[in-house]
Amino acid sequence: MAKEEFKAFVKSNPKLVKYVNSGEMTWQKFYDMFDLYGPDNSVWDKYLTSSVATADALSWIKNIDIDAFQNGINSLQRVVGLLQDFSIKDDKPKDEYKPRPLYKHFED
Repeated sequence: MAKEEFKAFVKSNPKLVKYVNSGEMTWQKFYDMFDLYGPDNSVWDKYLTSSVATADALSWIKNIDIDAFQNGINSLQRVVGLLQDFSIKDDKPKDEYKPRPLYKHFED
């Protein structure tokens, strides 16, 4: 396979750069894999999904503002509490309306 095809493959899968930068793989090893297996083989699954996704998730978690997250949870708890209050009020049996007979005026 041509080097141009490999370059296009790397451009469409930028996650491979992280493996080269961390020293886990080299461009030569990636090129050899590409030459042997092609772009659609399951050999790429290891590099294009799992550990890179985990690293991205970990970096996302590190950037979370804990105070804002706690405020969001508190707001959600208040909303759930209000919804529970409404559902509890609806569960109580309501007194049925009994109209007063027309011939009675003041409990005579």
